Amino acid sequence: MLRILFAAIALFAVGLVSAQNYPARQVRIVVPFPPGGTSDILARTIGARLAGPLGQPVVIENRPGAGGNIAADHVAKSPPDGYTLIMGTSSLAISQSLYKKLSYDLLQDFAPITQAVNYTNLLVVHPSAGVANVAELLVLARAKPGALSYGTAGNGTPPHMTGELFKAYTGVNILHIPYKGGAPAIADLVAGQIPMMFDNVPPLLPHVRSGRIKALAVTSLARIQVLPEVPTLHELGLKDFDAVGWNGLLAPAGTPRGIVARLNAEVVRVLRIAEVRDQLTSQGADVVGNSPEEFAAWIRVEVKKWADVVRLSGAKVD
Repeated sequence: MLRILFAAIALFAVGLVSAQNYPARQVRIVVPFPPGGTSDILARTIGARLAGPLGQPVVIENRPGAGGNIAADHVAKSPPDGYTLIMGTSSLAISQSLYKKLSYDLLQDFAPITQAVNYTNLLVVHPSAGVANVAELLVLARAKPGALSYGTAGNGTPPHMTGELFKAYTGVNILHIPYKGGAPAIADLVAGQIPMMFDNVPPLLPHVRSGRIKALAVTSLARIQVLPEVPTLHELGLKDFDAVGWNGLLAPAGTPRGIVARLNAEVVRVLRIAEVRDQLTSQGADVVGNSPEEFAAWIRVEVKKWADVVRLSGAKVD
């Protein structure tokens, strides 16, 4: 019994020393999607302002693929020393029920640092689709079952599940086209290669405002400040339709509490900078910045919520 106690004290002491010396080299934030998407924009916004207070470079590394699971597996298996983090997304919560076999467990293999933002999704179409609203889109989809397709950032992402939930609510048959991230899907949408898309507000907003694509609805229960003229699917008759996502920083499980606390304090400080807050809010994000414990509780709720959505929609991965 004494040996166990002494071992625990020794581990605590090692963690305390490592936290006091942290960081001694560059910190890496792994983004599960290609450059240009919501997670990437957020990681670079935060990372650029973390380097100063941490006294070390903060490097953003994009590791796209498998709806975020490639990056998540990599970070989960990285040393728990605070030097490899992940810009987590709702995709990781969705994957827990969408994939039959995963090489990581979101609830067991990560140490939450802070939830950074919440965001809603948009249903957008290319002008060539020839629809002005959701009612016209549904008429078109029902007239040509399987002819319409929608692009997303990939299998298991919140936009994918939002699209599947939309199909379950309306009974329409539209084809899902998964990309390796939101940015390439948006590029194809703007070019008219795909007729419609579900994705987060930030990367879509410039194209909506320029008129290159048209926003038909938001997927939250309430309208959003940056696009107040765009109705919710809930108010358009899809009662209680609510599909919002999140981003937050996580470290590998076992990362010393002192390091988690240091990172939490610094990231929350960045999120409270007026310029950062205004920038994120203007892109359609709701800034959070909570404690590790609050973020952990949120993740547990999210895993259950998205499991219910997966079951309701009948969604399957390829």
